[in-house]
Amino acid sequence: MEDWRAGGFGLYIHWPFCQSKCPYCDFNSHVAATIDQRRWRDAYVREIARVAEETRGRVLETVFFGGGTPSLMEPEVVADVLAAVRVAWPMVNDPEITLEANPGSVEAGRFRGYREAGVNRVSMGVQALNDADLRRLGRLHSVAEARQAYDIARNCFDRVSFDLIYARQDQSLADWEAELGEALSMAVDHLSMYQLTIEDGTAFGDRFARGGLRGLPDEEVQADMYAVTQELCAAHGMPAYEVSNHARAGAESRHNLIYWRMGDYAGIGPGAHGRLTLAGRRWATVAPRAPGAWLGMVERGLAGEEPREEISREEQATEYLLMSMRLSEGMDLARYAALAGAPVEGARIAGLGELGLVRVENGRLIATSAGRAVLNGVLRELAG
Repeated sequence: MEDWRAGGFGLYIHWPFCQSKCPYCDFNSHVAATIDQRRWRDAYVREIARVAEETRGRVLETVFFGGGTPSLMEPEVVADVLAAVRVAWPMVNDPEITLEANPGSVEAGRFRGYREAGVNRVSMGVQALNDADLRRLGRLHSVAEARQAYDIARNCFDRVSFDLIYARQDQSLADWEAELGEALSMAVDHLSMYQLTIEDGTAFGDRFARGGLRGLPDEEVQADMYAVTQELCAAHGMPAYEVSNHARAGAESRHNLIYWRMGDYAGIGPGAHGRLTLAGRRWATVAPRAPGAWLGMVERGLAGEEPREEISREEQATEYLLMSMRLSEGMDLARYAALAGAPVEGARIAGLGELGLVRVENGRLIATSAGRAVLNGVLRELAG
């Protein structure tokens, strides 16, 4: 069996446009005064057909519209893209089709149209349940608008997730605990909680470098916030299945699991990344980041990606280690050994086990709750 089949096959479609650029965001997102959505639809359809030719015979399990802000796409465009996807690949009986959305009134007004187009899961970028912090984060919606949009989404979709950012400026542990409790009272089946990270090249990164981003919680408070997140979510029936993602049993993001289980996925759209196994060789794909450059390439009949790089078996093994250990299910030790040509060093596992950071169960290496809290250190030790 080809290794990628252990993870599955999905499709990622990147919509690069936003209404505004958030100061913490380092994703490939752009603000444009006008967007010819028909041109973008045609380009996506053309790229889908091209990649489908290379991956004939595969069954597609998931589609994920990411961004940017995909909820700025017209529902008719989403419908046409999904129609092209169904022509391109046979799909499982119950494909997961996710669209990322911001909780503004414009986007919420389109939810019914997305459902009719075939979307069956929405992931909402709420980010905070505090109006002052939403303004600090550069978000255009209020808490009231977020709640209203969330209620609309729940009426349109069986599966709704939303994101929150913690360790924000001047946020105390008690503040986060109260906000998380409020979020859990709203949640349907999935929550993603990300610690605020300051990335180079962002507005927050520039401000931090100048000493202007004050009030960030120290490392001890950040660790406490992570710990209380694990405790409260588990008590609410939404334990972590990945370091930053929590879900009720069976409601995990199947698309993201393809990444973490190191399956294959096609990436289409500006800046999109992919992993494709073709004729027994695994390739990393990446598209040009500039929206105009990508659109122009596709319209000229060229492949909408940069030259591919082959991923060696050793690199695949490292990638599998780094991704799978983020999951509560851990890493299949036999699969790792087949990729690496040798098992993980027993002494490394034993040493981490004595510290209570990992355990071996049913042939899988699993980070304990203590290990996930210091996962980067665990990974460094395992990777040697």
